[in-house]
Amino acid sequence: MVSPDLAVTLGPLALKNPVLAASGTFGYGAEFLPYFDLGAIGGFVTKGLSPAPRRGNPPPRIVETPAGMLNTIGLQNVGVEAFVREKLPALRAYDTAVIANVFGETDAEYVEVCAKLDQAAGVHALELNVSCPNVEEGGMIYGTDPRALERVTRACRRATRLPLIVKLSPNVTDIRVTARAAAAGGADILSLVNTFVGMAVDVERRRPVLTKVSGGLSGPAIRPLAVWMTWQARQAVALPLIGIGGIVEAADALEFFLAGASAVQVGTANFVHPDAAVRVVRGLESYLVRHGIPALRDLVGTLDTGVPA
Repeated sequence: MVSPDLAVTLGPLALKNPVLAASGTFGYGAEFLPYFDLGAIGGFVTKGLSPAPRRGNPPPRIVETPAGMLNTIGLQNVGVEAFVREKLPALRAYDTAVIANVFGETDAEYVEVCAKLDQAAGVHALELNVSCPNVEEGGMIYGTDPRALERVTRACRRATRLPLIVKLSPNVTDIRVTARAAAAGGADILSLVNTFVGMAVDVERRRPVLTKVSGGLSGPAIRPLAVWMTWQARQAVALPLIGIGGIVEAADALEFFLAGASAVQVGTANFVHPDAAVRVVRGLESYLVRHGIPALRDLVGTLDTGVPA
């Protein structure tokens, strides 16, 4: 029997299979080498990289919630220069796409990180984390302000030749508005969604569990919301989409493909099963064989809602 074709093309980014490990859940990649061959997945997204190293927030900064988790890590990372110098060289030996997640607190910081990564051999694409406050504009979150989002996307587009992914925040009234803004700024691909803002309370102490009060909610609890937003974005823009949110097994990923995503990212599940992304790849292969579907791309956007267009 011929194996199904899992290869996908997202604009300028080609992947041998559509399963990526999500930023913030996979370290810098090498941490997972004891668990599986990185070449078994389509790629992974690094921890967010900033111009200078960041220590992150003090603990407690992670708390388990029903069907998910809240985190307020604070974007702890080694900084872009240390990543290029110390982390990236070892990753070049593996047949997988390395996507660097980028963030900053000003347009100039985003541009600085993008420009440095543009010159680094072994980086296949950049993903902009726009769920960050713009300190020059009073702390407004880039991803909730369409004008700021379009502006920073355009600035980063000018700073790099690499495929540019914009990771959309779900903490907006209408995801279609920010999807269009990122597209107008020159994004090649959209990934969605980032975490939802949430809060957990210690009722005995009558205090927030997390030191920063709120955190980002991820895991299976958010999947229906993320699938809905993916479907909405598919109706709004022609860009390829990467679906994110609560994917644990192949059936979860298939919801995103049917809703219009061309690839997916596995995040919180990596903390439960370090090889979660590989399990999803195998499950997709099994599904395609079982249904006699020759290529995964044949499924993308084929959801039948039963509602007239």
